Amino acid sequence: MGAFLPLAMSLRPSAAVAAKTAGKAGERWTFDSLDDVGGMPVRSIGSPGLTPSPWGPAMAFDGTHDALLVDRHPLAGAGRFTFEALFRPDGGAFQQRWFHLESCDAATDPPGTSATRMMFEIRVVGENWYLDAFVTGPGYKQPLMMPAMLWPIGRWHHVAQSYDGQIYRSFLNGHLQASAAIDFTPQGPGRASIGARLNGVDHFRGAVRAAHFSRRALRPSQFRLLDRHLVNDPPAPSR
Repeated sequence: MGAFLPLAMSLRPSAAVAAKTAGKAGERWTFDSLDDVGGMPVRSIGSPGLTPSPWGPAMAFDGTHDALLVDRHPLAGAGRFTFEALFRPDGGAFQQRWFHLESCDAATDPPGTSATRMMFEIRVVGENWYLDAFVTGPGYKQPLMMPAMLWPIGRWHHVAQSYDGQIYRSFLNGHLQASAAIDFTPQGPGRASIGARLNGVDHFRGAVRAAHFSRRALRPSQFRLLDRHLVNDPPAPSR
């Protein structure tokens, strides 16, 4: 599949909407509609649809064609951040990029080509998977992967990545997965894709219920989306 086209300029959210969604409490996106997310228009690619989750409707993706596009980078300008999501991986291809935030200089820039972005990916290994959190920009490029930490497909999980001014961290169901010191600088305005990379590859098979974006580094006890029963969800046996 070729690169996704960005949303039309006429669909860009107003400054008032952006300011409202990015308050001190953070910005929440709930994926229970094909029409909008977080008060902003959304464009669907393929045929994503709704599926049940423990918290209400969630968006399901087929792992081949489906994706959602939002014309906003919700952590643009943030020097510290926490990026959370509730999702259910259902197997499929080894490499899947299921949440992609990207800075861009103009709406006409080809999607997926910016060198400034932050992402959640997974790697599927049989009936299990492991997390890949990734952030890159001017002067920094850091993946956080732990292939030995396997988790079962077909179940809901909470993931998070954060930066506190010095350390970049990734979490799964409230547990630290990996960390690294990086010289992060705030990313610029841009766009997001859910269910695939912005250039239309590495599709996700599974479902996404919600995401939350905070402009500070939260501790696991402060995560906005973490359901406490997920904290005790055990990993799969190590390979």
